Amino acid sequence: MDLILMGAKELSNADGGTLYMKDDGHLRFQIIRNDSLDIKMGGNGEPPPSLPPVPLALDDGTPNRTNVVSQSVHEQITINIPDAYDEGRFDFSGTKAFDQRTGYHSTSFLTVPLKPRGGDVIGALQLINARPAGSAEIVPFSPEIQRFVEALAAQAATALYNRELLDAQERLMDAMIQIIAGAIDAKSPYTGGHCERVPELSLMLAEEACKVTEGPLADFAFHTPEQWREFKIGAWLHDCGKVTTPEYVVDKATKLETIHNRIHEVRMRFEVLLRDARIERLEAIAAGRTAAAEAAFEARRAELVEEFAFIAECNLGGEFMAPERVERLKDIAKRTWMRHFDDRLGLSQEELRRMESLPAAPLPAMETLLADKPNHVIARPKNAAVFDQAFRFKTRIPDNLYNFGEIYNLGIGRGTLTEEERFKINEHIIQTIIMLERMPFPKHLSRVAEYAGTHHETLSGTGYPRCLEAGDLSIPSRITAIADIFEALTASDRPYKKPKTLSECVKILSFFKKDRHIDPDLFDLFLSSGVYLRYAERYLRPDQIDAVDISQFVTRPS
Repeated sequence: MDLILMGAKELSNADGGTLYMKDDGHLRFQIIRNDSLDIKMGGNGEPPPSLPPVPLALDDGTPNRTNVVSQSVHEQITINIPDAYDEGRFDFSGTKAFDQRTGYHSTSFLTVPLKPRGGDVIGALQLINARPAGSAEIVPFSPEIQRFVEALAAQAATALYNRELLDAQERLMDAMIQIIAGAIDAKSPYTGGHCERVPELSLMLAEEACKVTEGPLADFAFHTPEQWREFKIGAWLHDCGKVTTPEYVVDKATKLETIHNRIHEVRMRFEVLLRDARIERLEAIAAGRTAAAEAAFEARRAELVEEFAFIAECNLGGEFMAPERVERLKDIAKRTWMRHFDDRLGLSQEELRRMESLPAAPLPAMETLLADKPNHVIARPKNAAVFDQAFRFKTRIPDNLYNFGEIYNLGIGRGTLTEEERFKINEHIIQTIIMLERMPFPKHLSRVAEYAGTHHETLSGTGYPRCLEAGDLSIPSRITAIADIFEALTASDRPYKKPKTLSECVKILSFFKKDRHIDPDLFDLFLSSGVYLRYAERYLRPDQIDAVDISQFVTRPS
């Protein structure tokens, strides 16, 4: 914008000039220059103009035609005034008052609307006091100079319009990215505000890393706004692949849970077995074997109650499920019950397709109490993008997409997730990479996929999904990895875990440093710069913030 105004001043040898931009019913002073009065407002390195904007409409809503700049914009015409003091069409009282205060004499004015080809007026350019070359005499703006300034204004308007389009596209892109991140956070209470807070923490640590002047981080810096924006977008999109992760997998609180907790189905089978035992009891009593019937029923009832309690306990998951418990689970699963209804009625087409290999059993059909059936298994498509060698994924990929087998799920050794479900959760980073590497980012955003897709990699090469080594991980990637872990540790809005204190989180993060999962220099900077505490004061609950002795964790001088 400076070049536009200064070019017009130089072209016309004007003493002063003002660039106005149209903004919400007003013309805002963008840049003001005056050589005689040495006025410099707006533009590069100068304070913005403090003058009130020019209204395009009067209080009654009619167009403001008393101001020369407003009239030029409304009519989309150039207005050339040889002498403002002889001009009766426009109100120059403000100009005359300014002249009286400063001793200046505003004489000739040239006001040109800024209108890009095929677009609406976006502002105006006003020049004051034309002078002949090499002279201080004030003269009117000649028709020849007016044509040159109009041509310059037309080109400038197109350039400004294109720049505004680019800025608008960037704002739109940023808004869409934040909408995606917000939708992921809103998708499940288990993610909370993770996608919003990780970029904030990443930027805080990156700012400190850019200040480092010695050691391994000395050569790192973001030098341009574009580099900062590229990093910020990568941080915002670091979990965008979670849009593909089913909620019930992320939220799976029990082993039999899918869309609902299937323990209710299992309990109904125990109810059927208890009902059958009650029928046997009544039949025995009717046959005159009352005492034996009562004893057998009570023993059977106690056995079923205890066995269901065991199954229900297995369903809750835990740190470890001993092999003998798995064997007992399999023994209980062998109990049988009679099914009297067709198990293919009311099924979707996909469910029926998975049962095509199973011949329909004649009714009544004997069923085991628990089962791993072929229709419980959903195969992984062989043409899935995760198998594309171009993406260089090294993570082991389970053969099946899901396995809903009842014994298989209840026998999970730790937690509540099967191998397939754990991969499905970890797959979010694979999907993040696939999605972002397929996007046609411009050159200045070419590293977005890298910044977003490496926060689960480690310096030791044991991360996923590409098992990258330390030499493959840039400083921005390492920053996001620390931010991702620390946010997850400190989050207090996860319903599945009790919030940890700040000292506990720092200690856990130090273990990641020790195991070479995160960058040790960035971890030390994270503590010594106080980023961890500033983040805590902003996002943690007061009862989480306790004293942290960072000296026991920092191995390099601050």
